[in-house]
This record gives sequence, structure tokens and C-alpha cells, in this order.
Amino acid sequence: MDLKLQGSTVLITGGSKGIGFAAAEAFAREGCRLILTARSADTLAEARERLAGFDVKVIAADLSEVSERVRLVEEAGPVDILVNNAGAIPGGDIFNLDIATIEQGFKLKVFGYIHLTQLVLEAMKARQSGTIVNIIGDLGRAPRYDYIAGTTANAGLIAFTEALGARSTDWNVRVFGINPAGTGTERVEKVARGRAKSMYGDEERWREVLANLPFNRLAAPEEVARLIVSLASPALGYMSGNVVDFDGGLRNRR
Repeated sequence: MDLKLQGSTVLITGGSKGIGFAAAEAFAREGCRLILTARSADTLAEARERLAGFDVKVIAADLSEVSERVRLVEEAGPVDILVNNAGAIPGGDIFNLDIATIEQGFKLKVFGYIHLTQLVLEAMKARQSGTIVNIIGDLGRAPRYDYIAGTTANAGLIAFTEALGARSTDWNVRVFGINPAGTGTERVEKVARGRAKSMYGDEERWREVLANLPFNRLAAPEEVARLIVSLASPALGYMSGNVVDFDGGLRNRR
């Protein structure tokens, strides 16, 4: 099936590893021009090496900072597809997270997503075309005390995505989201450790947090990436204002 993405310019935040890098690989195979951003110039250089032979530009930026988001958009230039993916809010309950840690997590994921969307959407609205994909997280639908900051952030981003995507169609711009459950990346252990500390008082029991999984496993980054690319395709051009749960039915197993 031709996804009609050939020649599209795709900006992916958190694009050097995990879901972001898997999405970069998938978009590259569809003939897209890639712009990858992450905080570390070194991991971005490694990602570009792994994508040798494809059209890839990398821009190191700390997206928790307003000025860095503005710089990124200026250096990237016009984009057809924005994938908001950067952000790692630690696990933990209200007593296990200090306010500075919560604020820092929100600066990157919540304000980072909203501000980058605002910056990119202006140009998309003017030219009457574009797609924005927000990678959010399943615990925005299933609030968890032991992930109090992340569940709150994700719930807010779900509301943001649904509200904006319901109106952006007036400008021929699509905005939608994906809620992956736990995915096999290095980030999942960090979150699980914070949750285990809240649940059991021992972060070394983090593997127990990941029990009772659908298919007895975590989702693979490549599976999430295929969904991102498929839904971003003009072949599914009626997708906007929705956030798709990709959790293998986990929410209803708990």
C-alpha cells in the first residue's frame, strides 16, 4: 500500500532513540526527509550514522527551554509532519517527587508539546496543510497515583490534542495522538523504578510493576512506529482530533 509520504519533511523530537528513532526509520523507508532532534548531539550523531543513505538532518536542542524550541523551528524550516515525542516524566507518587522534578518534566513534555505545536501550526495553517502527531501515553486514560506527575501530564495532553484536532481541520491540518502502553525502551525502567518505590517502597522491585502484560511482553518501539507512520499518511486523511490507545487491552486487565 502506498502511504503517499514520499518527499514529506518530518520533524521528530526525541528522535535519537526509542520510539522516536523507530519512527525515523519507518518514515525514512517511506522516502521522507528527516529532521531529528534530541538533547544530546552525540546520540543524534549515532542515529544519523544508523540512518546512513537516507536524507537526515539532526539538531541538538533542549526542548525544556522556550528559546531552544524557537531555534529548532527556525533551523528546521517548513515541515509537513511534526511528531512530538520528547519527554520523560519520572514515576512516583505525590510524596516521592519534589516540585522541581515535576516542573522539569512538565517543561519538556507538556509545554514542549504545546509550544512546538503552536510554533509549527502557524505555518501549517498559513499554507493549509500539515500533520501533528503527539505521542502521549496510556496512563493519561488510566490515572495512577504511583505515576502522579506523568498521568496528569498525559491527561492534559490528551485533552489538548482532542480539542486542537477538532478545530485544526478548518485549516486542513490534522492533529491526533497515540497512547502507547509500556514500550521496550530504556525509559520504561526509569518510570517503573519510580512507581515501584511508591508501591512497594523498593525501586528494585520495578519488574513487578511490569507484570500482567498483554501477550506477556511490552510493546516494541517498531510497532508504535508503524502506527505513527500509518496514521500520518494522507491515505488516512480523516484522522484528526482523536487519541488512539495502543495498549493491547492493558487498561481493562488492571
